[in-house]
Amino acid sequence: MRRAGIAGPAGSPRACPSMRWPRCRPASYRTLRTGEMEAPSPAPLVGYVRDGDVRGAELTDCLCNDDDRLALAALSSANPKQVLAQLPAQIADQQVFNVKIPFEGGPITNQRSSGRCWLFASTNVFRVALMRRYRLDAFELSQAYLFYWDKLEKANWFLEQVIETAGEDLDGRLVQALLAGPVSDGGQWDMVYNLVDKYGLVPQALYPDAWSAKNSSVLNAAVVNKLREYALRLRAVVRGSDGSAPTPPALVGNLKITMMREIQKIMTLLLGPPPSPTSAFTWQYNDRDGKAHELTITPKDFAKNIASSDLRVTSSVIESMVSLVNDPRHDPLSPLTVSRLGNVVGGRGVSYINVDMDTLKDACVKMLKAGLPIFFGSDVGKFSDNATGIMDLDLIDYEVGIGSSLLGMNKAERLRTGESQMTHAMVLTAVHVDEQTGKPARWRVQNSWGPDAGDKGWFVMSDAWMDEFVYQAVVDPRFWQQGSQGRPEEGPHCAAIVGSHGRFGLVVGKRLLYISQG
Repeated sequence: MRRAGIAGPAGSPRACPSMRWPRCRPASYRTLRTGEMEAPSPAPLVGYVRDGDVRGAELTDCLCNDDDRLALAALSSANPKQVLAQLPAQIADQQVFNVKIPFEGGPITNQRSSGRCWLFASTNVFRVALMRRYRLDAFELSQAYLFYWDKLEKANWFLEQVIETAGEDLDGRLVQALLAGPVSDGGQWDMVYNLVDKYGLVPQALYPDAWSAKNSSVLNAAVVNKLREYALRLRAVVRGSDGSAPTPPALVGNLKITMMREIQKIMTLLLGPPPSPTSAFTWQYNDRDGKAHELTITPKDFAKNIASSDLRVTSSVIESMVSLVNDPRHDPLSPLTVSRLGNVVGGRGVSYINVDMDTLKDACVKMLKAGLPIFFGSDVGKFSDNATGIMDLDLIDYEVGIGSSLLGMNKAERLRTGESQMTHAMVLTAVHVDEQTGKPARWRVQNSWGPDAGDKGWFVMSDAWMDEFVYQAVVDPRFWQQGSQGRPEEGPHCAAIVGSHGRFGLVVGKRLLYISQG
């Protein structure tokens, strides 16, 4: 196959004799003597290992034609995603849409080196109503405010799980899963609801990102270290050590409170003290006409101001929003809930309703037509390019470069094998619907990777990419035909948590559905 326009390395490989790739003869012939050839014989299969070593001939057999040598020169000297990027996909995926919410909100936000995508996506949804209410051109809610309280609540949640599972084997699967990720930056929509319901919201100007909010690894390492230490101490106290009687629950609770004070001290020193959720703050701002205003209000009351007759993404109806997921391993309309995943003890658990992609997309189109932004979760790294902000199955032609397709599995198979999972939350603000078919062609995505990513921070997603790599959309029940059923309750699909490098997963029928990390 012809490869036009693929740039090779600046220097010739012949400059270094040890790095030369020999020009190959056909694999079915070998030279005996000058002028003599042996009859064709079956070529050996490439790719097996004999006695722990790969034969040099098998390596060079991989490069026996000009196409492969040209691919080697291009793919080994530059980013393969950029080398294999296809211009037709870039042309097709333009930022042109015929259904767009009237007010998208701004500016583009930046989560930096943290896993807070779910907090950025949710606050980017919430701010739309506030910007309209207060007539603002630009506005951000404090993601760090929710991040602080979420991290603190997750620490308390973890210690409660440790107490509940103290009778389990320390080396058992459940306890080890809990210890693998005591707290993480990631989360889900229901966890956002818990935070807003308990702590409210504040403008970013009143609690901006500290260094450890933008770069969360040091904070996480310190908190995780202490939580694992506390887990061992709590287990020993609850179980009783060296034949001693178990400690009364009241004393265990007091010990946990002491531990939580130490965790909160660490967090406050690294993130700064946040506003109190019950104490009034004073916010000074200019509206879009330049007129100065001053508002004194508590964070919880400020969150109630999201309420709007034409934008029902409010603190009072967040609880009725439905998290639809597409997991083709399970039956449609299956309620999916997650055991031992959460943040606020006594708060709402994480739950989903499984639907097919047509149902999920139909609800999204209806919401956009009504002017509502949509929180959604996807596997953002697949067939996407951060520089152009394009997510399209046709964007990167791996087959033309490496001779093999990376779309050999379907969506269910990718989930079963761990090849795909929800990794990032973003916001939908527009869709282009084909006038002839009435079907979506592409979607406009507001990301949280700053204005240098994509088209000034905006991404575009093809509808085919959405089918394969979008897993979740949070919708108003008014725009979902089964919305009258309400949110799913915990039931037979509730199962134990599985942790993996800070990501949480749902096990349903011994199958794993990973939850967005951010």
